[in-house]
Amino acid sequence: MTHPFHPWSGQLLEFVKRRRIWRQDLVYVVDPAGRLVTLPVQWTDLAPVDPFLVVAAGRCRFTVAGLLGLADLVRRLERDDDEGPPATDKWITS
Repeated sequence: MTHPFHPWSGQLLEFVKRRRIWRQDLVYVVDPAGRLVTLPVQWTDLAPVDPFLVVAAGRCRFTVAGLLGLADLVRRLERDDDEGPPATDKWITS
């Protein structure tokens, strides 16, 4: 299991079968409790490696926290812009 947020992430599961059903690529595996379950192939190491992840090699210029901070800044700037131009005394320095 390779999906980072799945409770079985990192565990080895017994592979049973791979099938395409209604345009979905699924894998049948035996879960830790011994039950037969289906999972999307993308959650396993049977899926092809994402080329972006290979090229990025763990590096990324943008983080979720950084993008959320940027979105917040843009919202605040838009809100300030809706209020009209700033008072001139706000920008005068002595």
